[in-house]
Amino acid sequence: MKTHQTHQTHQTHRTRPRRESGRHRTRRLRATLLALTAAGGLLLTGCSEGEGSHSNTANGADHTGFPAPAVTSGGEQTGQQDGEKTDSSADEIAPSPDYLSTFALDVDTASYGYARRVLADGQLPDPSTIRPEEFVNSFQQDYDRPDGNGFTVTVDGARTDKSNWSLVRVGLATRTADSTDERPPAALTFVIDVSGSMAETGRLDLAKKSLDEMTDRLRDDDSVALVTFSDEAETVLPMTRLDGHRGQVHDAIDELETQSSTNLGAGVETGYATAAEGLRKSATNRVVLISDGLANTGDTKADSILERIANERRDHGITLFGVGVGSDYGDALMEKLADKGDGHTAYVSNDADARKVFVDQLPQNIDLTARDAKAQVAFDPQTVAQFRLIGYEDRKVADDDFRNDNVDGGEIGPGHTVTALYAVRTRPGADGHLATASVRWLDPNTRAPHEESGQLETDALHDSLGSAPTRFQVTAVAAYFADTLRAGELPGNPGLDELGDRAHALAKKTEDKDVRQLAEAIDEANRLK
Repeated sequence: MKTHQTHQTHQTHRTRPRRESGRHRTRRLRATLLALTAAGGLLLTGCSEGEGSHSNTANGADHTGFPAPAVTSGGEQTGQQDGEKTDSSADEIAPSPDYLSTFALDVDTASYGYARRVLADGQLPDPSTIRPEEFVNSFQQDYDRPDGNGFTVTVDGARTDKSNWSLVRVGLATRTADSTDERPPAALTFVIDVSGSMAETGRLDLAKKSLDEMTDRLRDDDSVALVTFSDEAETVLPMTRLDGHRGQVHDAIDELETQSSTNLGAGVETGYATAAEGLRKSATNRVVLISDGLANTGDTKADSILERIANERRDHGITLFGVGVGSDYGDALMEKLADKGDGHTAYVSNDADARKVFVDQLPQNIDLTARDAKAQVAFDPQTVAQFRLIGYEDRKVADDDFRNDNVDGGEIGPGHTVTALYAVRTRPGADGHLATASVRWLDPNTRAPHEESGQLETDALHDSLGSAPTRFQVTAVAAYFADTLRAGELPGNPGLDELGDRAHALAKKTEDKDVRQLAEAIDEANRLK
């Protein structure tokens, strides 16, 4: 097999591999895995060939002074070669027999959106609601994108100030979503919470305004149904083609009023039944759930709710998009419904958030380019002593199930990026191959499996976080911020003062309002601490 061209320090190692037939690739991967397992080390050496390309040097860099993440006792995997000394804290962790990290892809951003809302209200968010991957995935990235369905794979990294420690970024990107005319028709079932708790400003009023704007942006060949729920659920509008009927949809939205309790289970079940009844072949069939997630009557458990809609999900491929609202928000329930319901979540707290989700990001939130997408990162035991995936605790997949297409993965739309950040301790003097990252997904129409891979060499690591691309630095700040809010499970965090300074510098450099809002959120957290 050909090896990838390595890059000198200060260069990002990217690969856009040449596609192979699934049959040829599968045979070669199985042979590789068997050979390596017999040799005593399990390592994925790459699913396809490709050439590296340089990062965009316009990102530039400056010194950050970030300290390195240290070893902790949750989620790491370690290995030790004969005679090799380890960090003293590494003795606390049982060695792992492999160097694989496998997880389902996730494009949720609700955790970060809700954290910003709570901070703006003058409170620190509950640590249990903080999911670092949702902070990281809330920001624009600079990855290359594929021309069609599927993903490109970018793997880069930067050394930290602590000897032998680096941060490694695995980036996956789908094709752009520039034109709504290019996507298949959509059949959307809006499931709206009209319980008493939705009367608060910024809940039902914001939902109604958002739905009106979204209805205006949808195409004539799209269809919409409307289900409401309080103590019971009701189909207010069956699946209706928008061509010539937008006024009817707007009227149904305008008539929504709050009622009493929150039977979210009944709402989801009726929503899926309505979606199945109005199912359209060759269209994207999706349930859009808008709620504060504060279920207080009927079925209130995500697992049992999902069990009741299992047939619609399995037989018809109906996916879920959850939109959270409200200052008091049932984050755990909404997140679990989306993760196990073949979908993702976002959180909106104001008109700007709603416009971003329902208008600006409309194609990526209703279209699909990949089903059951999973990632697997194989670290080379010759160069890596220890690694830790930051976040994704709820999305872990057994390593052996990476190619088991019956195991649920993530549903991803166009215009999305998925970023996974690792803290990696390299062996002293390590030189050569560091890691191979692979992504596997099913075609949304044919369900045929596909894979792409990218690799990283040690000499492609940037000398410091400050010399890494700007978007890499934003990723690091977001991850460290999440770490701080959930009680610092990632040692080496530079603290809110330095994070705030770094975020403000990055906001000025990128002229990105999302990065500016990150800096403001860090400032608010620092004041409250």
